[in-house]
Amino acid sequence: MVAFFEMVGGQALAFIGFALAVGLCCIGSAKGTGMVGEAATGVLSETPEHFTKCMILQALPGTQGLYGLAAGFFGLFTLGFFSGSPAQLTVGDGMAILFACVPIMLGGLLSAIAQGRVAAASINIVAKKPDDYMKGVIMCGIVEFYAILSLVGTILMLMYAL
Repeated sequence: MVAFFEMVGGQALAFIGFALAVGLCCIGSAKGTGMVGEAATGVLSETPEHFTKCMILQALPGTQGLYGLAAGFFGLFTLGFFSGSPAQLTVGDGMAILFACVPIMLGGLLSAIAQGRVAAASINIVAKKPDDYMKGVIMCGIVEFYAILSLVGTILMLMYAL
C-alpha cells in the first residue's frame, strides 16, 4: 500500500480530491435538478405561466455543483497551479488535501439530492397555491445552508492542509 502511494505521489492524491469534489457535487446536482424537472413538467403542461417559479425551484439543487467547482478551483489556486509554480506535495500532504475535500464531496452530493426532493415536493405548492411558492424556496434554502457549511469546511481545511 505504501508503495502505491509513493508511486502515485502527493499531487495525484490532491487531484483525486479535487476531481471527486467536483464530480460528486455535479452528480448530486444533476440528480436533484432532474427530480425537480420531472415534477415540474406535469404542472407546466397544465399551467405554463408558472415556468419561472418552477425554474427557480429547479435551479436550487444545481448550486452544489458550483460549490464543488469552487472548491476544486480554490484547491488548485492554493497549490499554485494558476501561478505557474505548483507546490511539490508529499504523500502526507496529498492525503491531507484529499481528506480536506471530503466535506464538500459528501455534503454537496447528499444535500443536492435532498434539496432536489424538497424542491420537487415544493412544485406541489406551485400547482395548488402559486402565490406561496416562496415557502418552498425557503425550505430549499435550509438544505442549502448545509451545502454552504460543507464548502466552508473544505475551504478552511484546504487553507491549513499544508
